[in-house]
Amino acid sequence: MTRPCVPSLGFLPGLLALFAFCSFMVSTLASQAVVKSRQRPSPGLTLDRLFSGEFSPESMPLWHWRDDGAGILSLEASTEATNSEPSAFEIRFTDASSGRREIVVPAAWLRPQGGSRELSVQDFIFSPDRKRVLIVSNGVRVWRRHTRGDFWILDLHSQSLNKLGGDAEPGSLQFAKFSPDSSRVAYVHENDIYTQSLDDLRITRLTETGSPTLLNGVFDWVYEEELDLRDGFTWSPDGSRISYWETDSSRVREFTLIRNTDGLYPVTTTFPYPKAGQENSSVRLGVVDVETGTTQWLNIPGDSRNHYLAHTRWSSNVTEVLVQQFNRLQNTNQVWVVSSTTGEARPLFQERDAAWMENDNDAQLFDQGHQMLWLSDRDGWQHLYAVSLADGSFRLLSRGSFDVISIAGVDEASDCVYVIASPDHPAQRYLYRVPLSGSGEPQRVTPDGNRGQHGYQISPGGQWAVHTSSAFNRPAVTDFVHLPDHRVVRTLRENKKLHLTWEALRRPRSEFFKIDAGSRGQLDAWMIKPPGLDETRSYPVLFYVYGEPHGQTVQDVWGGPTLLWHCMLAQQGYVVVSVDNRGVLSPRGRSFRKSAHHQIGIQTVADQAAAAQALLKRFRYLDPKRVGVWGWSGGGSMSLNALFQYPHVYSMAMSVAPVPDQRYYDTIYQERYMGLPSENSEGYRLGSPLTHAAKLRGDLLIVHGTGDDNVHYQGTEALINELIANKKPFTMMAYPDRTHSISEGRNTSRHLFDLLTHYLNDHLKEKRP
Repeated sequence: MTRPCVPSLGFLPGLLALFAFCSFMVSTLASQAVVKSRQRPSPGLTLDRLFSGEFSPESMPLWHWRDDGAGILSLEASTEATNSEPSAFEIRFTDASSGRREIVVPAAWLRPQGGSRELSVQDFIFSPDRKRVLIVSNGVRVWRRHTRGDFWILDLHSQSLNKLGGDAEPGSLQFAKFSPDSSRVAYVHENDIYTQSLDDLRITRLTETGSPTLLNGVFDWVYEEELDLRDGFTWSPDGSRISYWETDSSRVREFTLIRNTDGLYPVTTTFPYPKAGQENSSVRLGVVDVETGTTQWLNIPGDSRNHYLAHTRWSSNVTEVLVQQFNRLQNTNQVWVVSSTTGEARPLFQERDAAWMENDNDAQLFDQGHQMLWLSDRDGWQHLYAVSLADGSFRLLSRGSFDVISIAGVDEASDCVYVIASPDHPAQRYLYRVPLSGSGEPQRVTPDGNRGQHGYQISPGGQWAVHTSSAFNRPAVTDFVHLPDHRVVRTLRENKKLHLTWEALRRPRSEFFKIDAGSRGQLDAWMIKPPGLDETRSYPVLFYVYGEPHGQTVQDVWGGPTLLWHCMLAQQGYVVVSVDNRGVLSPRGRSFRKSAHHQIGIQTVADQAAAAQALLKRFRYLDPKRVGVWGWSGGGSMSLNALFQYPHVYSMAMSVAPVPDQRYYDTIYQERYMGLPSENSEGYRLGSPLTHAAKLRGDLLIVHGTGDDNVHYQGTEALINELIANKKPFTMMAYPDRTHSISEGRNTSRHLFDLLTHYLNDHLKEKRP
């Protein structure tokens, strides 16, 4: 989706971690200046320092909670590693209470028979009986993530290591997972689902229809990008059946990417991509019997091309499947209970919204499967409810005028559910404890006095958590804590070197505040000011924007590379500002979050311009003749609209990977917020930067990767044609074959930010109209 792909100050929780682009900062060791015979960090920031690795955080090993919640299993450098084999890894268990550590999988066990070295492990999964380990290696990237690869089974008793898939091509299996009884593994190969016995390695093919356009157990591009669905099958609790999605994309129009630099002649990649208003894939759900290979299709009413099956899970009774079904406009979510034996669907409840429904409500079961946790803003705030699976009745659990942002974990033994919320400051995030009985008020668990954002990975059972805390001006620290008293047991990642380097900088001043945008209300903002700012002087101001409904820029969290670049600019004399307009994903209630319905690029940019004008009046040291704006993806579109529609406010824009015409973007994202083009043609027209290109008066830099499968370079070419037709001067940079992150290839990210910095200095810092 058109969320920010630049390192984004943690703007997408979850994403949280957030984007592949950030990896360009972590490649080498820091270089420091020698002061008074000691190594001391320099107070000044430069691009060389930003890209040296000096500000890289400490790494954390790959880890998972053990299924009983007693501790964590982690992949760590082997104690037997040598200089000749430094990449050997082993799996260790760390007891949560005592801190006792033991090696459960030595590195030697990860060496295939006859092999010269250990497997390169990307992930690992223990079987439910803990007698085997599923090892993921040789990962292959599929669009955003490495979801294709090789899978190996390690028997912890015999220490034997066997590769799954028989004679399958290396790197061709997907989403392998143990059956509940640990006897088999299921996986996808070439768009069909298979199981493999772990006793004799016998392979059974469960579906026979897989093809490049008929997908079993995996998803097409738009489901993956916009619904975050990749793994498309699930074992039943008793291991007798598997529910799975079938996606037929044969009638979806295909998009072609051209790679011009891979060889002597161009190479093309073609894939189904439904643009706004165009035909979607046909999607249905089936349940296959793992013994007979017979599929029972679930008879869910509705046109399979004009509804989305966004989430499914098995109920506790083994025979029923819970299914969430969105209509094409995504303003209705119908929840069904479907028999896996007959396919008959029973409606449980329905959620409606005059604007749209967010489709990431992955409901959790509790009370032995008789109830599920559910987030809904039906009363104006996103609250937590318990929903009966018997009759679909709702019971309110969280009370108060604030949004519950997400569910963090459940502790049924203590009759509570943990949630993330921030009642007093939408830029922050804290852990709260809500009674499952609904009889009490939410209680804050995160200790007072530690402002910022707090993320938790809570153990099964809810007694422990890995807790990461940071703030806008404080790098992250990761602790192991006991719940609910939040007692710190040990620190897992101190980031001491990063803290010291950050503290040694000549740091700009930063602040969070609200700006009165008149009839548009109070909008949240942050500002980074030059060190030693003199209010009698005049400073150029750069706005960092996103502004679409699936992101939030004003967050009190360590910003990593983006924050450091903004701080470098502040050291050079810029004031950097970011504002959350109405319609962003901020926990300020339904009316604030959904006010952008049918108004992307219209109301959203008007809010940004009104806030900019209010800021210029409030802070007299901001130069109204030197106001710039920049953003990426949806922020790139916002930057274009700001410069085109409000030339009296903004004099310069840097737009990275924008959507100049909203009709060019995909169905699920664009239609969710703007409706169908046939029903809101004027909204699409007025919200698209292309419509306003003829109004360009200021300086414009457009940057795009020609290999962007998400926001297509095609849209930027259409904008270029429009600017040329209207005799408008501009600057552009096309990065050959780069994706939406514009990060592939040696020095690409360094080159990009050098380009942005020089353009900013040439067209804003010294410009005096």
